[in-house]
Amino acid sequence: MFEEIYQSLVIMVVSALAALYWGGWLWQRLQLSMAKHPSLAGHLRWAKRLANWAPAYDYPVERWFCVDHAPEAVQAQRKQALQRLGDLLAQRSPKTMALTQATKPMVSDMQLISRYRVPFQFQKFLSENLQIGSYWAHSKGVWVADADAQWHMDVTGSYGVNLFGADFYKSCMQEGMDLVRELGPILGAYHPCVQENVSMLCQIAHKDEVSFHMSGTEAVMQAVRMARYHTGKRKLVRFTGAYHGWWDDVQPGPGNPMPPSGDTLTLNEMHAQTLKVLRQRNDIACVLVNPLQAMHPNKAAPTDSTLMDGSRSMSYDKVAYASWLSELRKVCDEKGIAFIMDEVFMGFRLGLGGAQEFFGVDADIVTYGKTLGGGFPIGVVCGKAKWMRRYDEQTPGNICFARGTFNAHPGVMGAMNVFLKRVQSAAIQDVYRKMEPLWINRLHQLNEQLAGQALPVRVVGMATVWAVIYEVPSRYNWMLQFYLREQGIALSWVGTGRMIFNFAFEDAYFADFCNRFTQAAQAMKNDGWWWVENGQSNRTIRRDILREMIRIKWAV
Repeated sequence: MFEEIYQSLVIMVVSALAALYWGGWLWQRLQLSMAKHPSLAGHLRWAKRLANWAPAYDYPVERWFCVDHAPEAVQAQRKQALQRLGDLLAQRSPKTMALTQATKPMVSDMQLISRYRVPFQFQKFLSENLQIGSYWAHSKGVWVADADAQWHMDVTGSYGVNLFGADFYKSCMQEGMDLVRELGPILGAYHPCVQENVSMLCQIAHKDEVSFHMSGTEAVMQAVRMARYHTGKRKLVRFTGAYHGWWDDVQPGPGNPMPPSGDTLTLNEMHAQTLKVLRQRNDIACVLVNPLQAMHPNKAAPTDSTLMDGSRSMSYDKVAYASWLSELRKVCDEKGIAFIMDEVFMGFRLGLGGAQEFFGVDADIVTYGKTLGGGFPIGVVCGKAKWMRRYDEQTPGNICFARGTFNAHPGVMGAMNVFLKRVQSAAIQDVYRKMEPLWINRLHQLNEQLAGQALPVRVVGMATVWAVIYEVPSRYNWMLQFYLREQGIALSWVGTGRMIFNFAFEDAYFADFCNRFTQAAQAMKNDGWWWVENGQSNRTIRRDILREMIRIKWAV
């Protein structure tokens, strides 16, 4: 009898504990789901499933010019325009084109960027008729020239490196190499200029310690590793659409062959439910913030390869984003979570104090890269002392290892030394003081010029980083990148999704840029690419593409 009672009590207790566990787990999952952005970018497993499901197909030539049901007259305009553009760019730069074609079969990066300049359905026929070279041979100020000495206004930004103009970095590189010439490639120990670099970085970032690496991706990896080491927790929080390098934990969606890590939470930025999740959980080591997302919270960086219609949008609000970061900072303090500001891209672009100063927030750890190297590859972690130590004095076997052969390379350290001294000069500080209102006014200037000619495009941006927004539901908006190239404007391979200016753009150069941009848009309009069928909208375009994909998938 007593045995039966005992067994019943055990079953009841186990059942109660199981109910509590599973109930708590389900409640936690529900809260987490509510903190995810409702888009595919917030649901990475579904995004990967859809990306893997989408069939590959190419528009045949007879349909290529009329996927929007354009009449024959408009189709003829477009055909002539494509032929003219293709012939013109090929005739201008034969050596550049030949180099590109000879190299592409051996360089996977070139193959990727060539294939994903435009929506994949258009790529095959376009590549046979219109190509862009991948070589630059000279640079000067705001200009770059290809192997045929064809000069273009540079808004590629060298992926964010070029903030002060090409000449600035060429001289940083040269002076830096002169500074360390006598040491050469001696690695492991440090050139004497490193002491100055460390002191300047700690002062600029308002942090205690520094760790050197060779790329922004490496710097973020180390920042996350240090947060996990000091908290004893595994999970990191990133926000929907944000980019923090290409390693698995922070790039868990399409493009990563691994499934999303169970240690990575992708949450809704600028949302109260996200703060609630951070407060409720006890397993989060760090939160990663990329301040570039202030331009497009919860959206991936815009690129012309996904420009299927005219629905690209931006919503930059400095005050709202600063308020969000302030609330996030408070929650991290309450929970002992490391607040990591990823300034690899935007560092020094928003001011000497970077995004911390620009948005009024103090991070625990800051990562830098790109422009800080003065033209050379670099990754840097700056942090408060409590987050940076790599060993535990009480347990000598418990270390947080991170080294790299080329970390603190003398050539890089020399160029960084020159860079850091220059950006603290009175002249550069004056540029920073004028930066925000200047680029806001310039953005308005270009938009007014476009509106004055009734062109269906406008630009939005944060400081010197801009994107093009389309006000017409066209299947061909991505063609603008080629008209801009014709007008002598160099974009990166993501096309009109990102234009990165530098401070060498004086008023006269910027006025020239505006004229070139407007002429490109006017030519595109004249050539019929913005013809729109009655009733066509971004919604109907997306619906038609989905039907198209389903039909092709089922046919296979």
